[in-house]
Amino acid sequence: MHLTRDGFAAWLGRYVDAWRSRDGDVIGELFSDDCSYSFRGGHSVVVGRDAIVKAWLEEEEPGSWEAAYEPLAIEEEVHVSIGWTKYFDEAGTPRDEYSNIFVCRFDDAGRCSQFSEWWMRAPGPVGRLD
Repeated sequence: MHLTRDGFAAWLGRYVDAWRSRDGDVIGELFSDDCSYSFRGGHSVVVGRDAIVKAWLEEEEPGSWEAAYEPLAIEEEVHVSIGWTKYFDEAGTPRDEYSNIFVCRFDDAGRCSQFSEWWMRAPGPVGRLD
């Protein structure tokens, strides 16, 4: 499925909201039953909605990070976004910041059926996208 730029931006917003929610049902709504999700650009691939939800729930607690992503390009079925993720220590001090690229494909229901992320630790502040 080809999402419009606005549709892809809305999906990316739901992605951040789902991550923040730590609600398995909300997370699961983003992905198709058979989605493949690569946490490291072709490595650490998790397959299937239930496995993706489980992996997400093992991630960082809400409040320990903030993130923003936006569409960069859409070419037929391939959707590419850029963004950043910043992590904080227990005192709320920024600990790490990463630049991110997501490459996604979607099924006919608008759920992600293939997700790959590439990230690079930022050498300095990347800034805010919002």
